[in-house]
Amino acid sequence: MSFEEYKNLWVFVETEENEAKNVGFELLNPGRELADKMGEKLVAVVIGGKVEDIAKKTIEYGADEAIIVEGDEYFNYSTDAFGNAMKTLVNKYKPAACLVGATNNGRDLGPRMACDLNTGLTADCTGLDFDVEAKNMVWTRPAFGGNLMAMILCPDNRPQLGTVRPGVFKKPELKEGKTGEIIREDIHIDPSQIRTKIIERIKEVAEAVNLEEADVIVSGGRGVGGPDGFKPLEELADVLGGVVGCSRACVDAGWIAHAHQVGQTGKTVGPKIYIACGISGAIQHVAGIAGSDIVIAINKDAEAPIFSVADYGIVGDLFQVVPALTEEIKKLRA
Repeated sequence: MSFEEYKNLWVFVETEENEAKNVGFELLNPGRELADKMGEKLVAVVIGGKVEDIAKKTIEYGADEAIIVEGDEYFNYSTDAFGNAMKTLVNKYKPAACLVGATNNGRDLGPRMACDLNTGLTADCTGLDFDVEAKNMVWTRPAFGGNLMAMILCPDNRPQLGTVRPGVFKKPELKEGKTGEIIREDIHIDPSQIRTKIIERIKEVAEAVNLEEADVIVSGGRGVGGPDGFKPLEELADVLGGVVGCSRACVDAGWIAHAHQVGQTGKTVGPKIYIACGISGAIQHVAGIAGSDIVIAINKDAEAPIFSVADYGIVGDLFQVVPALTEEIKKLRA
């Protein structure tokens, strides 16, 4: 089957209440490299209530052009409205591949697109490449509980779709003033066709554990000893304006909710500072924090593997070190 009519690489830039999620901008970084490798344009797709300013920013982050769809029905995400818009756009422009952030909404939209377009979807990717000779995307994702990394090809259908974890890639450098074409598409759906409706959005709940966009994450592992062991970590995260994360072992033990899990079977993160407390440093966890700017490890075991990837390490009891660190930071901010 010939796919000559399928051109360009798309990045879906997710919005919610006219605010862009970071993952969309992050994906413009590998998107730029992949589009250049393909010899195609990098196109940002932005759907929302009023999103022209976001579209302009995608171009400053490296997109060649942006396609925008605006309307009241897109102010908040719904499967039906966004799925219809993406299906219409793909059928009209025929992109060769499309990257979608593996957020809660992205994990919903990706499968809907794959079903509507009769194509494949590689979910939860942590690596991206393009095989120039075969003209295929090469999607890399964890398999078998994170013990293996699988490289997946979808050669028989177009577009090639993949959801990519937030925090895997850094946002590209912003080139202020860079311009490109912004294409407006007038796509709407009858309200009766939207089968879900947001009655109320409680931000305190929705944003309570936002690991993907956090600048500081304080994470606990087996070394915290139990649910109460997270209390000093919460206090440190609070004074640093960060959030609490954890390793898989803590979730498996029932000490903390899965929403806090960092690693290949949790969330891939890229904060400015990642503080690992009582975390041994299993390869699955380390892979999930590779995008962190600075990693600080606190562990009683001087031989713990986490120290091999840490920028700074403290060998000691976390229940002594963490409170002391919290008090010193409080003094500095007093």
